[in-house]
Amino acid sequence: RNDNLTFSKNLQLTANDNGTSVFDPVLCEICYRWWCPEGGAIFDPFAGGSVRGLIARLTGHSYTGIDLCQEQVEANQVNAEALDVDTEGLQWVCDDSLNMDKYVEDGTADMVFTCPPYFDLEKYSNDPRDISNMEYEGFTDVFIKIMQKAARKLKDNRFCVVVLLDVRDKEGSYHDMTGTLKAAMAACGLCLYNDVILLNAVGSAAFRARRAMRN
Repeated sequence: RNDNLTFSKNLQLTANDNGTSVFDPVLCEICYRWWCPEGGAIFDPFAGGSVRGLIARLTGHSYTGIDLCQEQVEANQVNAEALDVDTEGLQWVCDDSLNMDKYVEDGTADMVFTCPPYFDLEKYSNDPRDISNMEYEGFTDVFIKIMQKAARKLKDNRFCVVVLLDVRDKEGSYHDMTGTLKAAMAACGLCLYNDVILLNAVGSAAFRARRAMRN
C-alpha cells in the first residue's frame, strides 16, 4: 500500500542515530510483503534498531527481536511511542540471542528476518557477548549457533531472510560469510530459495568500503 511505503521512506529520518547504519525501511517492507504471510509472526535474533519492528507492525505482523544493548531496546520503544505505532504484538528483548528459546518456541515463527553484524565492519557495543567484538573464528561459531537455533523457530514452508554481505579482515583476506550461512542453514534442512542482490546508492559506498580500503 502506498501509505505504508511513504511512511517507510520517512521512518529512517526519525530512527535513533547511535553511530551505526540504519536499516533500509523500504527493503524491510518489501521483504515482509514478499515472504511473510499476512498477519505472520516475525522473529529477529539480531534486532538492532527499531526499523524492522516498526515496519512489522505497520504491515500487520507481530515481531519479536532480541538485542544485547538495553539502551538500544529502550530507544526502539521510544521510537515506537513517538511514531504512535501500535505496540501490541511488538516486542524487543534485551538478551543474548543464544537464549532465544526463552522468548520464541520452536515451530512458531512465520518468518525469520534479520541483519547480523558484518563481522567487525561496525562495532555495536563493548559487551564480550557481542559477536562484532570477536575474532573471526569465534564470530563464526556463535553466528552459526544463533542462526541454526533461529531456523528451528520457523513453521513448515516458511522463509528465513538474512541481509548479509562478505567482508575482508584487517589484512585484506576475504571472508565468505554468505557461504558460511548457506552451509549452516542447509545443515538444518533449509534450502536456498533466492539469492537477491541489493544495489545501494553510490553515495553510501565510502561508508561501506572505508574499513577495507583505508591505509
